[in-house]
Amino acid sequence: MSPIQAQHAVRGRFLDIQHSVSQASDIAQAVRYIEDGLLITVDGKIIWFGTWQEGQALLNKNVIFEHYPKQLIVPGFIDTHIHFPQTEMVGAYGEQLLEWLNTYTFPTELQFKDKAYADQIAQFFVHELLKNGTTTALVFCSVHTASVDALFEAAEQHQMRLIAGKVMMDRHAPAELCDTPESAYQDSKKLIEKWHGKGRNLYAITPRFAPTSTPEQLVKAGQLKAEYPEVYVHTHLSENKNEIAWVKELFPEQKGYLDVYHHYGLTGQRSVFAHCVHLEEEEWDCMHETNSAIAFCPTSNLFLGSGLFPLKKTWEKQVKVGLGTDIGAGTSFSQLQTLNEAYKVQQLQGNKLSAFESLYHATLGGAKALDLHDKLGNFNVGKEADFIVLDLNATALQTLRQQRTQGIEDALFALMTMGDDRNIQATYVYGERVYVKK
Repeated sequence: MSPIQAQHAVRGRFLDIQHSVSQASDIAQAVRYIEDGLLITVDGKIIWFGTWQEGQALLNKNVIFEHYPKQLIVPGFIDTHIHFPQTEMVGAYGEQLLEWLNTYTFPTELQFKDKAYADQIAQFFVHELLKNGTTTALVFCSVHTASVDALFEAAEQHQMRLIAGKVMMDRHAPAELCDTPESAYQDSKKLIEKWHGKGRNLYAITPRFAPTSTPEQLVKAGQLKAEYPEVYVHTHLSENKNEIAWVKELFPEQKGYLDVYHHYGLTGQRSVFAHCVHLEEEEWDCMHETNSAIAFCPTSNLFLGSGLFPLKKTWEKQVKVGLGTDIGAGTSFSQLQTLNEAYKVQQLQGNKLSAFESLYHATLGGAKALDLHDKLGNFNVGKEADFIVLDLNATALQTLRQQRTQGIEDALFALMTMGDDRNIQATYVYGERVYVKK
């Protein structure tokens, strides 16, 4: 084979999950680990992947490639639920969901009517994602259109694949944070036309959660979804028991919380529901039948005392699931720390979360939840070149622990238990290095 006119090449230890699986027990068979591998990219896409021995002859002699002999290279992490306007209120003390919203969240989000302020936080937010190895995220903005513009503009500087939307909220919130059914519809429509499919940006119709939208507004959200079937729906579902009881009071004509969204046409292939800690059996069935997805947010669920998410049930019911950091109820931008907490949540339910299953949820499983598994999630040729370089020995304790690991799975598990942003050596987005640890 003649040399490839490569733009970028990276050599090192590579680990990914080669294809989607339907059972956790199948993941080990889908794992691909190459001790000395080569990844070649052109125009942001992977055009060749394999062993260094096979691939080195494909490189022109003048191609400069990065070599990471001791690190571990994995696909970029995918965050399926996070709030950009809540970045500065992470770690707010003492409340559960509904009180937390009123005490901390709404006053913080009021600031995002100011575009300059939104720009400032958007730059910080995107940098934090990249610093933590997150290359794709599904993001809540605030009710203000300026917040959406600010975030997409910040992501665009790095050619980052981001999905985001303006919050729709017309009741049970401060008047200054409320829109109307019609203004939410018109604003969202303009933002869809402006941003969806521009570069790598994608749009999500974003009612905050059922209690903060009137039936009239949910009708408008469903109308948007019908008019733009390729866009996403992003909202919250069954996070907290008091919240669930409130939804039943507000929507007595519906069978349950999920049925509210389903009734208004908001379930489906690109609909992602954050939390889902307390789903009823028929709601699990509806999630499966509509091909909707869940964002599992362990640090948030623990921090707000919401409950323990039954991850095992997603395999039993064949429901797509990804990981969400849920900043700012969640307590870290790091998917490594998120997986650390996810493991503990499963332990408390008598279940085990393996290192390879963890990697699946953070990469290819997250891509599948976002209906992007044809573009993201592993190193298959043709996919977009989003990946991260992990330093397994970022602290003295990690170095000591890694010296005793038995194989790549054990090394990965130790990283996911002890790791954080210090373990991100470099982050690549669309084939370009956009972050390097100093």
